[in-house]
Amino acid sequence: MSKISYSLPLEPVTAPLRLHKRKVPWALLGVLLIAFAAVPGLGNDYWLNAIFIPFLVLSLAGLGLNLLTGYTGQTSVGAAGFMAVGAFATYGLLLRVPELGLPLSLLGAGVISALVGWLFGLPSSRIKGFYLMVTTLAAQFFLEWLFVKFPWFYNNGASGTISAPHLTLLGHDLNNPVDRYLLTLVTVVILTWVAVNLVKSQVGRNWMAIRDMDTAAAVVGIAVVRYKHLAFAISSFYLGIAGAWAFAYLGTASAGSFDINRSFQILFIIIIGGMGSIAGNFVGAAFICLLPIFLDHAGQALFGGAVDAGQLQNLQKIIFGVLIIVFLIKEPEGLIRLLKNAQERLARWPLRF
Repeated sequence: MSKISYSLPLEPVTAPLRLHKRKVPWALLGVLLIAFAAVPGLGNDYWLNAIFIPFLVLSLAGLGLNLLTGYTGQTSVGAAGFMAVGAFATYGLLLRVPELGLPLSLLGAGVISALVGWLFGLPSSRIKGFYLMVTTLAAQFFLEWLFVKFPWFYNNGASGTISAPHLTLLGHDLNNPVDRYLLTLVTVVILTWVAVNLVKSQVGRNWMAIRDMDTAAAVVGIAVVRYKHLAFAISSFYLGIAGAWAFAYLGTASAGSFDINRSFQILFIIIIGGMGSIAGNFVGAAFICLLPIFLDHAGQALFGGAVDAGQLQNLQKIIFGVLIIVFLIKEPEGLIRLLKNAQERLARWPLRF
């Protein structure tokens, strides 16, 4: 039999390399351009103070809770409690250590909130699901009680409220609504960029593995307990920064400003917007902020003032409850999934719709 010999080519074979060009996020750039350029120029004080700044603060709070619940699968109804930690920590740092300034005070408040969140996240190594939710509910009520019981947190004031001092940044006055809006926007953009890169990293992949099945994640070598605690800490960091900005924009705040209703509001944001989605937090926050305005104008147009504000608030609660049920049953991924489906259909139109 004759032997068959194989020989390698003396010269390397060169194949054309196909470079995948990254798509330019024109839609995102357009949104940022409108947010940084158009809104400050066209928006009045009412829109900036009553619409855009609360929208940014609620979006940041929803992002913090989504990292814990949507990406790690750890149920929490104590988000407002950690926002209160951030607000009172910022007030204490600005009052007692004014040399830090606003940026370092915000950062310090976020770190303090992260430590408190890590502490209350310790039970997640033993319990999960409904029992973990009850633990976070206990954290909510405990933190509310703490900031009411001890006057040191609000500088022994008779009213039990904290008032934001004169806010400045590098000698620049921040009491102007445009300046506060821009600084809030920059903070939210930076933290959102960090969150996007975080969920795409190994940490984010481990979180999602724990969310899908923590037992399987432990089998493949993921330190489940450590990453659960890390999720609580980072989530509380974001919530603390959101609470600090809520306090700074309101001017005054109290423990009642961050009650259980606020926690449910943030939970509604991630359910309606979409759990496990960065963009869903902004969609859900926009829905939460704009729906009361829409219902108010619709009520005035339909009933001509015959329906008072209290009945409209009850109507809002009914609509929120119905929407929560509908989204949990029909579209668990929230409004962001509906928007993506509409975008895909428009991309195929008119061939197929």
